[in-house]
Amino acid sequence: MTCEECGKKPATLHLTKIVNGEKTEYHICEACAKEKGDIMGGFSNFSIHNLLSGLLNFDPMSKSNTAGQPSGQAASQVKTQRCETCGLTYAQFSKSGRFGCSDCYQAFGSKLDPMFRRIHGNTVHYGKVPERTGGQIKIRKELDQLKASLQQFIATEEFEKAAEIRDRIRSLEQEIAQS
Repeated sequence: MTCEECGKKPATLHLTKIVNGEKTEYHICEACAKEKGDIMGGFSNFSIHNLLSGLLNFDPMSKSNTAGQPSGQAASQVKTQRCETCGLTYAQFSKSGRFGCSDCYQAFGSKLDPMFRRIHGNTVHYGKVPERTGGQIKIRKELDQLKASLQQFIATEEFEKAAEIRDRIRSLEQEIAQS
């Protein structure tokens, strides 16, 4: 589909407006969207990051933030927090939703875990393992999970459950050694 304004470029913005029950559709390119931003209701600066942060009340600089983010003096420290490698500040990241380099994950790590937990429900990505080739990978993944469980049972002094987990770990390790 081509842009309805210039008729030259492909339409990348598809906007549907419903006013008083009357539906109007716009299909325009990025350049025309920026040019007509005010007419189109300001959607030229729209990003998925802005949508998600708005839905989750994620504004790291807000004093009345309901998502458990810093406020007051802590917010000013976050605002000046900067990645050593690329120089990106946390305020710039929160505005754009994009990192400047791979080291930004380390620089802003403490602020990212709560955000990932709210958005994804967890801070660890497990992914899927292909059935045909994933035998060893599945066993190693299960081993990692069992070792974590073992440490939890030891910490809470549930030694009977810890012994069961230990035995399961040993059998899986033998299975890997035989392969």
